[in-house]
Amino acid sequence: MDDLIAEFLTETNEALAELDTALVQLERAPDGETLARIFRLVHTVKGTCGFFGLSRLEGVAHAAENLLGLYRDGERAVTPEGVSAVLASIDAIRTIMAGLAETGAEPPGDDAALRARLEALAAPEAGAVPPGQEALTEPLLEPLLEPAAECEEPELPGPLPTPANDGAPRPLAAARAAPAAGTGAGTVAGTGAEAALPVQAIRVSLPVLDDLMTLASELVLVRNQLLQVARSQGDSAFSAPLQRLSRITSELQEGVMKTRMQPVSAAWSKLPRLVRDLGQELGKRIELVMTGGETELDRQVLELIRDPLTHMVRNCADHGLEGPEERRRAGKPEAGRILLSARQEGGRILIQIADDGRGLDLDRVRRRALERGLVTEAALAGMDDADVARFVFRPGFSTAEAVTAVSGRGVGMDVVRTNIERIGGSVDLRSSAGRGTTLTIRIPLTLAIISGLIVQAEAERFAVPQAAVVELVRVGPGGATLEWVNVAPVLRLRGQLLPLVPLGALLGLAPALEAGAAVEGFVAVLQADAGRFGLLVDGVFDTEEIVVKPVAPILRDLAAFSGNTILGDGGVIMILDPGGVARLAGLSLGRAGEAEAEGAAESTDTAQLLLFRAGGQPTPLAVPLGLVARLEALPAESLELVGEGPAVQYRGRLMPLLPVGAWSRPQPGATQQMLVFQEGERMLGLMVDEILDVVQEPLALRPSGARPGFLGSAIIAGRGTDVLDCAHWLRLGDPAWFGHSGGPVPRLLVVEDSGFFRQIVVPALSSAGYAVTECADAAAALALREKGAMFDAVLTDIEMPGMDGFDLLAEIRRGGPWAALPVVALTSRTGPRDMARGHAAGFNDYVAKFDRDRVLAALGRAISGLRSAA
Repeated sequence: MDDLIAEFLTETNEALAELDTALVQLERAPDGETLARIFRLVHTVKGTCGFFGLSRLEGVAHAAENLLGLYRDGERAVTPEGVSAVLASIDAIRTIMAGLAETGAEPPGDDAALRARLEALAAPEAGAVPPGQEALTEPLLEPLLEPAAECEEPELPGPLPTPANDGAPRPLAAARAAPAAGTGAGTVAGTGAEAALPVQAIRVSLPVLDDLMTLASELVLVRNQLLQVARSQGDSAFSAPLQRLSRITSELQEGVMKTRMQPVSAAWSKLPRLVRDLGQELGKRIELVMTGGETELDRQVLELIRDPLTHMVRNCADHGLEGPEERRRAGKPEAGRILLSARQEGGRILIQIADDGRGLDLDRVRRRALERGLVTEAALAGMDDADVARFVFRPGFSTAEAVTAVSGRGVGMDVVRTNIERIGGSVDLRSSAGRGTTLTIRIPLTLAIISGLIVQAEAERFAVPQAAVVELVRVGPGGATLEWVNVAPVLRLRGQLLPLVPLGALLGLAPALEAGAAVEGFVAVLQADAGRFGLLVDGVFDTEEIVVKPVAPILRDLAAFSGNTILGDGGVIMILDPGGVARLAGLSLGRAGEAEAEGAAESTDTAQLLLFRAGGQPTPLAVPLGLVARLEALPAESLELVGEGPAVQYRGRLMPLLPVGAWSRPQPGATQQMLVFQEGERMLGLMVDEILDVVQEPLALRPSGARPGFLGSAIIAGRGTDVLDCAHWLRLGDPAWFGHSGGPVPRLLVVEDSGFFRQIVVPALSSAGYAVTECADAAAALALREKGAMFDAVLTDIEMPGMDGFDLLAEIRRGGPWAALPVVALTSRTGPRDMARGHAAGFNDYVAKFDRDRVLAALGRAISGLRSAA
């Protein structure tokens, strides 16, 4: 094929991809800059078609350009019908170009109907801009139109002879000047010095990049081996040259890596158009929210996930989201939401697709699984909901009642899983009835070079991605000391209990640790998903740049590993996946990582709980771990009787002690277990019989209002468990615990769908001097506004059914008597991205659940700020 035609096809395809997204954006929120960019792109495509004599392409592009010109000049208002027609012309251009690429000539076809549709929309009788809109359109476009008038098909200085035209001149400057994705952003060239700027990008074939990547990887391995030899020989004449070689190798491999990396948004470019078209086809209003598009992936990985992402988004739109009427009946906004997010998580990329729709009908899934003979009734009865949901990944499985143009043929989710697993990744599904579905894809690093921390467990070495390592802590003599919760080791790090995973025992290289045993080694504090844990290892070596190779298919089911590598001494070691290690160890570190659905899909409430026994009763008790400052086991001899109750000298102060239930002094030589609560200078110890465990589980709390001191009961760790009301016991032990400075009592509205969290937060706020009104959802809160209720501040959860915290905030700020009220977000997701989004949305503050001090401080600042402004 003619080289110029090939370049034209490449650049035009890039322009078409940009046009899809820009047109959807224009329809949603018309603005002059977007409209000017669309017009320039279509104008460039049309002009270049004329240079090559591509009459069919030119005719379609010209008709679209005429309509866009009227939009640009403010003579027509942008309408959905017009955008649909222009999108149809883009599809026609794409089809013609596919034939041109295959045969070298335009395929035959009749575009008369499409051109007539575009011309009808551009005709005078189609209607001009409604009165009043000119004032909005013209000022926006005026400064953007002037450069466009200077770029009417500029010609090259001389002819560009090619076999196709026998030396006839072909001005291709217009095509070269168009913005091209992947080669840098830009605008159409103007006149003067700007037009003479040299091209700053070239195209390189993918096989060449692949070869360069392979050579760079091998060079890194050789560099590592040479450095290993140099370390063993001490100072030598080779040390300085090796250091320079190391630096150059690092810069080279970094540069080669950049050529292969692309933002994940490159795989998302067609999704806004897809969702827009699906919404029209299905009669649904759909909002697509994409975050983390700057996260970079290897090009090969990007290509392999493009189709799975498309299929999953289609499924969310068709199966997941309800129609407007059904959403209204369910108390949801008419517009459904699909959230697409990406982020780097240790040595992997995590991509999530979530919707706030009806969720998966698990009963229907069960019926279909039985109908197709995929499972027996006995086996199905023993499956939990997560296992049942995974049937959708079976070949040919579908819950659709009828086959449509969108879905229902039972082809797709099995292909999604196959494509993801082909690159060593995994896909999981989580669904909640009435709240939506979240699909989570974890993709391991394949052809990549990362910095890894080399650790040792027993006689084996392993690599941990340096990006996941928060800090290193020595344990043993001269270092930190491990503590034990029942038989589980924990590390107290700056006042927080950190669960530990002994790597050797986890991988079967060493026996399990015995409770209370003395331990020496190192703890690598790792960030996995949204939680932290400590990896207990025997030794730590050094950080090293490692070439990541994917795990062999036979090892793919080993969740602890994300790849393998070759060290400088020739040793082959496995690369640990922090998230996989946490899951393999049975840790539940918090759901914030998997709940990146931003209010789209949430399951039942979960909490991290400390289990214990007290009062001589066999029934276990539970308390939120986040409220406990420390666990202590004090000698019986240290307990004193002061006034009417026991106390102990603790950290230079006298700390009052309070038994939970019946209590008798321990025998001499024994110890007293206790939970220490602390707020500033105040401390209180709750005396208990035995510390059992720390767990994190979903809670279905059954209130017990007739029992003071308890919020209710729930099934925790497989047993019926009573949950303590901490506020009750703290007031009982110290009546001044929740004292306040007096003055007018501030009125506070708490919006929280979880009864468990309401029964923890509301008493604490009441004890702190607030007059608290509580609501279980946003609809109930807004009903209070309609009745004329007024408050000094609103404290709202983020993840709620129907209208979430962000939607509630938007409704409050829209106007009315609450528009200026301080609104504080109360949430379990407090990562940097979550907090940034919360502040950007307009929350006065964004604080974590169970962090009473910060909640009270945030409310104090918000209310005092409001009163100062008044």
